[in-house]
Order: sequence, then structure tokens, then C-alpha cells
Amino acid sequence: MQIPQEKTNRNYKDSVFVDLFVHDVTAKENFISLYNALHGTNLDAKTTDVQPVMLERVLYMKYYNDVAMLIDGKIVILIEHQSTINQNMPFRFLEYIARIYEKITTKDEKFGRKLVKLPIPEFYVFYNGKDDYPTESVMKLSDAFMQLDDDSELKNQLENVNYPLEISVKVININVDKENPLLKRCETLKQYSEFIEQVRCNIESAIPEPFTTAIKEAIKKGFLSDYLNRKSAEVQNMLLAEYDYDTDIAVQRKEAFEDGISIGRNEGITLGAQQAKLETAKILKSSGVEINIIINSTGLSPEEIENL
Repeated sequence: MQIPQEKTNRNYKDSVFVDLFVHDVTAKENFISLYNALHGTNLDAKTTDVQPVMLERVLYMKYYNDVAMLIDGKIVILIEHQSTINQNMPFRFLEYIARIYEKITTKDEKFGRKLVKLPIPEFYVFYNGKDDYPTESVMKLSDAFMQLDDDSELKNQLENVNYPLEISVKVININVDKENPLLKRCETLKQYSEFIEQVRCNIESAIPEPFTTAIKEAIKKGFLSDYLNRKSAEVQNMLLAEYDYDTDIAVQRKEAFEDGISIGRNEGITLGAQQAKLETAKILKSSGVEINIIINSTGLSPEEIENL
């Protein structure tokens, strides 16, 4: 994989998915098509008011949330695109929607006596990772709530009571091999999934310049051809940003270190930070990740990585 030496702009999280449905000149049409596919409606992009309400610097300092759109001022759709399932998404969406409500209302409205009308929220995760995952599933905030002891009097009182706070997140697997009906109803999403599958195959096959080759192959096959013809250079940069492992590796390294500490307590062994870096580098190397990305992600020397 050819990785340019210049640093990409890491002030925000950008991706082909976000660009297609938020930023591109065709984004509104694409998003309305996706909305119609999710709801079985026939909204017209020309007559429907769509306002982006994404948040900056949410949770991770460098990150936007992916997609948040206000439809005719009545429904707010929040979508996160992930290649690794995060079980904390209901909790994160709770933070997102609270801040969006704060953003679109005024202090006078919140502290006034008149009831503030809020748009109805909907939460989605679009998953296209390599792990086998159901075509559709639901995550709930209540899954994270602490469990009460079996003999707890509180548990007996709460057994038949609905949780006073709940968020349901619909997880949709958009991998092409899952043949999710949503892909048939939204052509842009289908072509996006086909394109990302091509990118993934090129990387796994160690094809030189996998992003450039994938763009050319997608255009030839008719996947997002107009979009890719217009924005091939930007798409390459976005793919580089998407495959920049900095944040994910930092989290994995922290988890690996904490797991090592736990193992050490049980077996009298403490897994040091250097060992955690080596384990992380080993995983990346076995996955075919370029050595300079591994160096930037782990801080190891080229010799240490070559010796793995």
C-alpha cells in the first residue's frame, strides 16, 4: 500500500460514507434516498427540508459524530458508520442527542413555562466490518445498566417496571454478502458497500496502490462512478484517514495493557507497555498493514517490527 508522507488533516473524522450522505453536492439526494429506504416513504429531496446537526469534538477530541440530520424540523436521524461494533453506542448516542437538543433549543425555551417541542430521535449503526454479525440487531442502553442481586428487594420492585431511561439503536449490517434488503432500497448505499468491499479485497490481496486501483475498478463496474470521477483524489485521502489506525490502536493498546495487568495479578506476571506495543504491532503486521503505519501507531522501531 502506497502511503503518502504528508500528514492528513486529523482535526475531524472524515469518511467516504459521511461525504456521500452529508457533504457532497449529491448528499441531500443520497440522504433522502436512504431515509426513504429506512422508512418506506417517498419524500422528495427538492421539497424536504434537511438540516445537518452534527456535533464537533464529541467524546474524542478529533472526532465529529458521523451523520445527524434534522428532517422538516420533526425527526432527527443519527447514524454512525463502524467497521468494529462498539457496544457503548447507546450511551454515546445518549450524549449525542442531549447535545443536539441543547444546540437546537434556546435557554428561553428550556426555562420557559411553555412545553418545548423536540424532534423525534432515531439511532442507527451501519456496520461493514469483517466479523460475522447479524443482518440486523438492536442495542439498548438498558443493557449497560448494573444488575441487581437476585435476592435484592430493589430487583423485585423493578422486575415489571419499564426503565425510566432507554435508547434503542438499530444495527444494520451493510456488507454486500449479507444481502440486507436496505441495500436494494437505497442504490447509493449499495454501491458504497460494493466499493468498500473492493477496497478491502485489494488491501487483503496486497494489491499495490489498493485505493487507487479500487477507485478505477469501481468506476469501471459502475459503482459510484460519477462521484469517484469527480472526487478521486479526495476519496483517496478519505480512505487514508479511514485506515489511519491511530485512535483505534490507542484504545486497543490501552485495553491490551489493562488485560495484561489483570493476567499478571492472577499469575504473578505483569505485562508491560512494551509487550502491549509488540502485541499490537504483531496483529497489525499479520493483517498486512504498512510498516510506517505500525511505526506511527506503536512507536516501535522498524527493526523491532521486522523481528516480530
